[in-house]
Amino acid sequence: MTETALNPELKRKLWSRTAIYLVVVAVLLFGAAGTVRWPAAWVYLALSAVMSIAGGLWLARHDPALLEERLGAVIQRDQKGWDRAFMLAMSVLWFGWLVLMALDARRYHWSDMPLALQVLGFILICLGSWIIGLTFRENSYAAPVVKIQKDRAHKVISTGPYSYVRHPMYAGALLLIPGVPLLLGSWWGLAASLVFIVLLAGRAVLEERTLKAELDGYAAYAARVRYRLLPHVW
Repeated sequence: MTETALNPELKRKLWSRTAIYLVVVAVLLFGAAGTVRWPAAWVYLALSAVMSIAGGLWLARHDPALLEERLGAVIQRDQKGWDRAFMLAMSVLWFGWLVLMALDARRYHWSDMPLALQVLGFILICLGSWIIGLTFRENSYAAPVVKIQKDRAHKVISTGPYSYVRHPMYAGALLLIPGVPLLLGSWWGLAASLVFIVLLAGRAVLEERTLKAELDGYAAYAARVRYRLLPHVW
């Protein structure tokens, strides 16, 4: 990818979207917790802010078209109907999940998470984000919604992490998702994370049906790269 000058409007959109998300997450976490004296939540917010801004600025310079896609709405005109339902469900479940973890780990102290596991959660979030970052670097078509980007000459990507699994972004999410409740110290949140993993696996299957039917070369790629999310597993 070639480096381009930073688009001021795109940068403003990145900063504003990130700020809104962080404020919403902070309100949910600290509101449900009943206190702002929750170091793990501050670490999570700081980590989210750094990764969002750093990754967004990198994309703004190297792949602004992808950043524009990533900053798009979760409901879009060319999006598949089943994916609209998925994105709405995931949004509601994600914010509800944050509230559950705050109630569990801080307000009522149902969980007692060892510090070592909270550190492990931090590491898993970083590793998962790194894999997702590798995916963005390799695939300029990694939109947040399922659609064929005909206006951008959408094509199959088979290099980088895509040479190991067909959905490396989801593979990164498999690390990031359990990492959040571990960092925040919530066993109930960790149990609930299985719901997200199942939903992502289901989305991967449905997404592949679309790609095989509508994206030239994807069926051959899927036959060559056997695994969806985990090498030698599935």
